[in-house]
Amino acid sequence: MLRPCFCYHCPFAKTYPECNLACADDLDAFLRSNDAASVAAFIFEPVVGATLGSAPAVDGYTARIAEICRKHGILLIADEVMCGMGRTGKPFACQHWGLEPDIILTGKGIASGYAPLGAVLVTPHIVEAFEKGTAAFMHGFTYQSHPVSTAAGNAVFDYLETHKLFDRVVPAGACMRKALSSLESHPHVGQVRGLGLLQAVEFVKDKATREPFPKEAGIAEKIRQAALEKDVLTYPSQGTVDGTRGDHVLLAPPFIITSQECQLIADALQYALGKVFPA
Repeated sequence: MLRPCFCYHCPFAKTYPECNLACADDLDAFLRSNDAASVAAFIFEPVVGATLGSAPAVDGYTARIAEICRKHGILLIADEVMCGMGRTGKPFACQHWGLEPDIILTGKGIASGYAPLGAVLVTPHIVEAFEKGTAAFMHGFTYQSHPVSTAAGNAVFDYLETHKLFDRVVPAGACMRKALSSLESHPHVGQVRGLGLLQAVEFVKDKATREPFPKEAGIAEKIRQAALEKDVLTYPSQGTVDGTRGDHVLLAPPFIITSQECQLIADALQYALGKVFPA
């Protein structure tokens, strides 16, 4: 599987925009040197959540990937389970780049965690493929169309619409980013990044070279434990750089977060940095 690098830790040792989207062109190179006809689809997160730490695609990446997929007759599937449902400030993150995937996968926020629920959204030409074929989609599982889960999903949609919660995401995200900006001067904070209310703080051993900490240092988990002392829950992850090294904590607060709570998150992380990296 090809993993989009989104230029944060580019395997081509280049930076955007000088890289000319080398990470996207890598897909084309792979398909040209292999049997493209054996590839059914390219799956990616427009804003990569846990594995890269809220890394948005750089400008031009999604358009280039879509172009390559269309050229080779490959379906483009956007995994919006984490970054969809308004989390980044638009109903689906791919809309930030005007992208129309063939298939969108969504979940999590679709029922806000009150019940397990997911959905697969497809374009008309996918539907037509079934209609012109067997006109049946032979797929099923035990809990499909579960009435309690679908009722929870409908209730969540009603609440989102009534209270206009999607409209809160962009200003709330800007508020949180402003609060987190105080962390950027820390010698072991490599980057604060993300979109809307899906943001992350990356930790590095060397700020100038972006050298990551060794895995055994367990920095992300130590930050999580320290922030918890201030009653703030974070989502720690390792492997951002090469699958093993690289630490970050993911932040995905509710859409109703207040400015005071944004500052609370920043203060807790500042406290955690001081505890993990004592002067």
